[in-house]
Amino acid sequence: MGGFIVLSVAFVAALSCAVFVFSRWSDSRRRRAKFPPGPPRLPILGNILQLVGSDPHKSFAQLAQTYGALMSLKIGTQVAVVASSPEIAMEMMQRHGQAFSNRSIPDAIKTHGHERVSWNTIPADSTGWKRIRRVGREKLFSRQALERSEGQRRERLRRLADHVRGFSEQGRVMNVGEATFTTMTDLVFATLFSVDLADYGAANKELREHVNSFTRYIGVPNISDFFPIFAPLDPQGIRRKVGYHLGSLLDFAQSMIDDRLRQRRESDYQKKNDFLDTLLDISMEGDGEDHLSIKEIRHFCVDIIIAGSDTSAATAEWAMAELLLHPDKLEKLKAELKSVVGERSIVEESDIARLPYLRATINEVLRFHPPAPLLGPRVAVEETHINGYTIPKHARIIVNFWAITRDPSIWKDPELFEPERFLGKDIDFEGQHFELIPFGSGRRICPGMPLASRMLQCMVATLCHNFDWELEGGAESMHLQREDVFGLALQKKFPLRAKPKPIEL
Repeated sequence: MGGFIVLSVAFVAALSCAVFVFSRWSDSRRRRAKFPPGPPRLPILGNILQLVGSDPHKSFAQLAQTYGALMSLKIGTQVAVVASSPEIAMEMMQRHGQAFSNRSIPDAIKTHGHERVSWNTIPADSTGWKRIRRVGREKLFSRQALERSEGQRRERLRRLADHVRGFSEQGRVMNVGEATFTTMTDLVFATLFSVDLADYGAANKELREHVNSFTRYIGVPNISDFFPIFAPLDPQGIRRKVGYHLGSLLDFAQSMIDDRLRQRRESDYQKKNDFLDTLLDISMEGDGEDHLSIKEIRHFCVDIIIAGSDTSAATAEWAMAELLLHPDKLEKLKAELKSVVGERSIVEESDIARLPYLRATINEVLRFHPPAPLLGPRVAVEETHINGYTIPKHARIIVNFWAITRDPSIWKDPELFEPERFLGKDIDFEGQHFELIPFGSGRRICPGMPLASRMLQCMVATLCHNFDWELEGGAESMHLQREDVFGLALQKKFPLRAKPKPIEL
């Protein structure tokens, strides 16, 4: 036992010396290569202590006020380069998109082999990424595919209105986030598996817990990422927690695939023409570069479930929270909806073009509560030069979108919720206006953005057009509505609970 302790101490001492020497060499190289400026670094730890707390996006933003919109830090053994302005973001994501197109893969996601097949993590120049991306773009998110599935979205909006109406008739308070999550999940499952999830009860709560926990733990600062030598130990247990929630989602997807394969073997099987049938057709008929394995299909489905249900639902909840905190904004939106939609209860997608205040409201929500405060981290695949500075190969690239949304040189009164700032402005969130890139830009832009934007706007419009709302707890609860929890997605710390009241249309 004593010998083991001596060996352990010797190992830690040797490791510390090696890290110290590497850190000194790295700092010397940084000065010679003219890396972007950054705060002084401690031996071994680097700048970790300056990022303490649960809000790294805010810590990065504070440091950027001193060291500039292009800043470098040492986080353990890892070099990170942080962009905090639209101009630098455009340089990285558009002009040098090839060099920064691959994801930086967190240790937490290295479970169930997910990092090797997920379209979010595999290299952008790989055959697998191009194949999966093409299938998603053509079969799920193209204009033709969205037009074919519009009826499914309309039905989910009708179910949402009916669900809220039940609370309204009984005079009961409801959890708005649970309702928007179920609506989005119901749509995703109908699109993927031709399955209705009209249940707003316990089963859906379990699914939401898996999805929300996955996105929350992926965003937690992880020692295994800062010091990869400790990754096999998983000292914070983050990979284990992510593995549990991801495994549950993978098991569900596999059960749907197994059931469909069994059905397809039956002689009287009638094709459902949903996305799972499309993927299985490709798997059975494709070969070479066009082949999809069952493992790829399973992980692909889970990627869609997570991305399709979480972000839009959370953003819709944030939108309703802000509108309840600003009754004057809510009344403006309701008046616009009344003038355009009239007595119809469901807002059609074709109405959106005639609803500028609705579009402005959604733009402002995406600015004020960005779904991903730090856009999905990337990695430099080669040494690159930006604004006279050297970005080293293997550096972790972070675009602090939250800092851009709070920059007073870009936005007047950025700490105020003001949809009016977008009226009459040619700004959208489709990846070309870098002051508003909640879904990213370039090759790694979120492929589901066309679907998410349609459903997000129609959900908020349906909730506002059909009901008046009373915030639970009144003024006492208002200060809690903007508290959030950092993760891959920015979630509300406290759920929005409000009482809907019927409106005579």
